[in-house]
Amino acid sequence: MNIREVKTSDLDQLSILFNSYRIFYGKESNIDISKKFLESRISNKDSKMFICEVNNILTGFVQLYPLFSSVRVSKYWLLNDLFIDSEFRGKGYSKLLIDRAKELVLESGACGMMLETEKSNKIGNSLYPKTGFKINDLSNFYEWVPS
Repeated sequence: MNIREVKTSDLDQLSILFNSYRIFYGKESNIDISKKFLESRISNKDSKMFICEVNNILTGFVQLYPLFSSVRVSKYWLLNDLFIDSEFRGKGYSKLLIDRAKELVLESGACGMMLETEKSNKIGNSLYPKTGFKINDLSNFYEWVPS
């Protein structure tokens, strides 16, 4: 088992995994859209993405986007995507990917990392506190979506 940064050569396998992630969240299957999205993130260096690999099979990934905290005058990371293929769940791979994300925070001199998950995500809501995340009761999360 290996945790490493994603490479362009991973795109075909990663696109299938990313497509499964999108399906998990209720989106229709579309590997082409998944591949184009990932290709753009990688080529534009918009995000940092780490994968979990077992015997040359991509089993999961974590994707983080850089943010900045004006008050803390520092970089801050958004853990936006975390997914493990259903065949490989329950083996601790999510925790290893989160640990790698924490290393990125330290390596980049960032002040922290945040994430959002649905209240109905029982696995995530059990996992995140075990890996050191705390619910921020001091803030409200708002969203604006153009109509």
